[in-house]
Amino acid sequence: MKILKKVVNKIVAHIYSLLDHEGYARWIGVKMGKNVRVYGNPINMFSTEPWCITLGDNVHITRDVLFVTHDGGTLLFRDKIPNLEYTAPININNNVYIGVRSIIMPGVTIGSNCIIAAGSIVTKDIPENSVVGGVPARFIKTTEEYLEGLTKKSLGLGHLKGKVKDNALKEYFQQKSLKNKG
Repeated sequence: MKILKKVVNKIVAHIYSLLDHEGYARWIGVKMGKNVRVYGNPINMFSTEPWCITLGDNVHITRDVLFVTHDGGTLLFRDKIPNLEYTAPININNNVYIGVRSIIMPGVTIGSNCIIAAGSIVTKDIPENSVVGGVPARFIKTTEEYLEGLTKKSLGLGHLKGKVKDNALKEYFQQKSLKNKG
């Protein structure tokens, strides 16, 4: 009977994670501010100590991001030091974007107004107003410099949504393609 209950609980958790990403994160204990968006299934995103993770307001977490709140390497030394443990909270402040397949390690705080580039491994605190990337993540530029570059490259379609935006992008790139051929 215990095994059946465990299987049912896992199925319910998985379904919940698919239907309501943010609700699932709160349900497992992640502390979340307002306007937090989790893109992609969060079922394995928040480590084994989700209650050690705090997300501020307007945080965007893309697909396959991992929050690692502990160091599993301690298991190798538990025969010598049975009580050896390293678990530390992760704090993400306001207005943060975390790119696809990034990993946030234990004890890290990411300041407000930061962008974490796709595929980054964040091993130390990130000061506010920073764009970081790489393995390990390093400072690239300020968010103000990032915004300047984006403004210059902007297609002016960010206000559009769904199919309207898709159609506008298709039209834009089709016209651009025709100009390049002509």
